Amino acid sequence: MGSGPRFGTARLALAPRGCGKAFLSALALAMVLGLPAAPSFARGPDSLADEAAAVSDAVVNISATQAIEEKHGAGVVPQLQEGTPFDDLFEEFFKKRQQQGGGAPKPRERRSNSLGSGFVIDPSGIVITNNHVIADSNEVTVIFTDGQKLRAEVIGKDTKVDVAVLRVKPLKPLKAVKFGDSEKMRVGDWVMAVGNPFGLGGTVTAGIVSARHRNIDSGPYDNYIQTDAAINKGNSGGPLFNMEGDVIGINTAILSPSGGSIGIGFATPASTVQPVIEQLQKFGETRRGWLGVRIQNVDDSVAASLDLGSVRGALVAGTDVKGPAAAAGLEVGDVIVRFDGKDIKESRDLPKIVAQAPVGKDVEVVVVRKGKELTKAVTLGRLEDGEVHAAAVAPKPVDVPKAPGEPAAQTAMGMTFMGLTNASRQKYTIAESIASGVVITGIEPSSPAADKRLQPGEVLVEINQEPVKQPSDAAKRIEALKTDGKKSALLLVANAQGEVRFVALPIY
Repeated sequence: MGSGPRFGTARLALAPRGCGKAFLSALALAMVLGLPAAPSFARGPDSLADEAAAVSDAVVNISATQAIEEKHGAGVVPQLQEGTPFDDLFEEFFKKRQQQGGGAPKPRERRSNSLGSGFVIDPSGIVITNNHVIADSNEVTVIFTDGQKLRAEVIGKDTKVDVAVLRVKPLKPLKAVKFGDSEKMRVGDWVMAVGNPFGLGGTVTAGIVSARHRNIDSGPYDNYIQTDAAINKGNSGGPLFNMEGDVIGINTAILSPSGGSIGIGFATPASTVQPVIEQLQKFGETRRGWLGVRIQNVDDSVAASLDLGSVRGALVAGTDVKGPAAAAGLEVGDVIVRFDGKDIKESRDLPKIVAQAPVGKDVEVVVVRKGKELTKAVTLGRLEDGEVHAAAVAPKPVDVPKAPGEPAAQTAMGMTFMGLTNASRQKYTIAESIASGVVITGIEPSSPAADKRLQPGEVLVEINQEPVKQPSDAAKRIEALKTDGKKSALLLVANAQGEVRFVALPIY
């Protein structure tokens, strides 16, 4: 990194026009007091050579190999259309070829290789990298700066934060680096990335923290550090260092139309990966806290509909019937505003905080329900158990009595509603797990409902947390909200498969 402009006596001509005496006076005062002529953030570090030398031996290359069996080898008899004049000729040719080769041809094996980066956190041989670097590899090799190659054992890996823990067995203790406090990093702080871009080997790049807490929709716990330090293909799994030589992130992703660095790279913070690494080392798997809720964002219209006062919290759109939240009395429509003493400012905060909490811990969860704050005591379960349960248990069908006649259609807020009958279920393939509600059969193209992507065939279940059972209920409820002076209505809508979400619409 080169030095920025310095305003010395030999370069007074560079003073910008219009500064006049004020600029020159300030410059003269700085020179008399011996202050630096330009602020440190303008100059940057004079050199990163010492920092790079101190950590480079702990940064490694990762070579991952996956063997893929090809079922159709070179000697397989091709499938020919029957009834051609060449049937006997081809059959005799390939039969003789197989006999000469000692029977049926063996399937061939193709090997797929990938290269990435990693770093040593324990001199005994613990190496960290991205999960996507090793993926489903059959063989992982760690290559050190001195050329040493060691076969690695995969201790554990996690797809949600994209981290893997490897173990090698060195003949002598390895050079290791330690994690730093990523939460202390500020936008504008200098950082250094070391890795294996494009398979070139150890490469050092530098830049600043461009942003924090970035969400790039790559997983449930997105909380990336964004940096303009050059990160390219092959840098994945490598460390992002602060100026003390501590690892404050794992380089994981880039935003690029070309596949090369354009100055937008992302690193998973140390604060996110450290608890996961500890669990993988101890148990070989993750053990995250589980609340058992499905949530969605709270925007201005939702906040107004629920009398929250301000945009905050995570809106509960569903609960697992056997989950901790349901057992503690949390309900659909609750807004979680505090969890275990931590404020929930937006919905994506909640999964990260819950996941980091210990399994079995008793926590206080503060929710807003119909404008009032309630505190619930919840004993956290284990997320991995909840995922297995959700995958194994299918929704049970609900017996819905046949209606004697088709209810009259009603229109409100740009939507047309019909009753939830056997005929409407069959027409829109609506799951029997949806026990009640009214079917949306029409959407006005220019309406707010169309803007919120509501679709014919979805089922309106509630309006402002009041159940809707007949089309007339929907129209009456909207009129009542108008009379009360409400500006918006909060709808609970289920798709044909039974998944529900909240949608806030303006009343007109």
